[in-house]
Amino acid sequence: MDQPAQLLTDTGTSHFFKNQTFHFQTLRALNDIAAGGADLNEVLMAISQVTDGDSNGWYEAYSALATRTEDRIPTCADPLSCGQSWLRAHNYWRTAEFLLAPQDPRRTLAWDRQIAAFDKGMERAGIAHQRFTVPYESGKLRGIFYPGPEGWQKKPLIVLCGGYDSTLEELYFVIAKAAYDRGYAVLTYEGPGQGGVLRQYGLKFTPEWEKPTGAVLDYFETTYFKPEKTVLIGMSLGGYFAPRVAAFDKRISGVVAYDVFFDAGSIAQRYATHAGNPEALNNPDIKWAIDNALWTLGVSSMEEAVKTLSAYSLAGVAGNITADVLTLVGERDHFIPTTQAEDFSKACIRAKSVETVVYDVPSGGAEHCQLGAQTLWHADVFSWIVRKFS
Repeated sequence: MDQPAQLLTDTGTSHFFKNQTFHFQTLRALNDIAAGGADLNEVLMAISQVTDGDSNGWYEAYSALATRTEDRIPTCADPLSCGQSWLRAHNYWRTAEFLLAPQDPRRTLAWDRQIAAFDKGMERAGIAHQRFTVPYESGKLRGIFYPGPEGWQKKPLIVLCGGYDSTLEELYFVIAKAAYDRGYAVLTYEGPGQGGVLRQYGLKFTPEWEKPTGAVLDYFETTYFKPEKTVLIGMSLGGYFAPRVAAFDKRISGVVAYDVFFDAGSIAQRYATHAGNPEALNNPDIKWAIDNALWTLGVSSMEEAVKTLSAYSLAGVAGNITADVLTLVGERDHFIPTTQAEDFSKACIRAKSVETVVYDVPSGGAEHCQLGAQTLWHADVFSWIVRKFS
């Protein structure tokens, strides 16, 4: 019989890797467990093969996990289990490609595999959803609508947009299942600079996020239903996008920013200081952030990125928000200083109400976007929706 693995410390650990990016992306993969998109020990076995900071090793471990997960499906006779296996494979392919350079050909392979796995998972698991596209500039925006159970039209429509590095399919696991379980419908979408819109059409981020969001909402209201109340939730850089939309589009009854990007330019400046340091660029925390900025913004240097992101500020527009506002803040957020939430709250001078929830380290919700504590922030968001819009 194999001997138990030797413990490295006398206590457990709350950090999977010394490198924050590797730790954070492990939490991100695990975050999908509640919605059926990951299994704990599958992920733990994968990361046990990864050397801290080795992005190629990360891809190899997660792509192998995705492949193993898919390879077991033909022997599975239970449709729901098959669907859940495909959904887990989707997450593992998404995670595998995440740390690769934008032009790495393995990203194309992993992208195609994750989309195919997601679609098969949705179909086999019997999850109601409707894909759609909306013409926008020189390309198309992608969206998925998840109808709620009977009576969802009487509740607020929840709209979710991602951030700096999210994908459309990933948003199902963020809140769509949890919302369905509570009787809500969810509309998810990608704008310029995100997911398939970036990859297929080359559309880059825009600070005027009300424009792509308006196009999506117009399409939804024309095609499906005009909701009485709409709650827009912005994740990560979506914590700039969603409040920006609420400042210009009065269809937004409530806006949730987790976590809020009040001033993206100042955050970019921190990374720009390392751009010319070859040693710093060996750190995935720095290299990945810079590579993604150049790709999604369509610029060639961090100097240009800082200049471009200086327009991503809520300072001049937050005062126009008249909706109810909820901000979630992680005490240990490695991207956004907690002071940005304070600045945002003070700037929302015309909002119907402003609430802030701060998660400390013992709560488990102190990371950026409360990763690893999904049910914790769900409880706060859904409770807020009930109090404000029931």
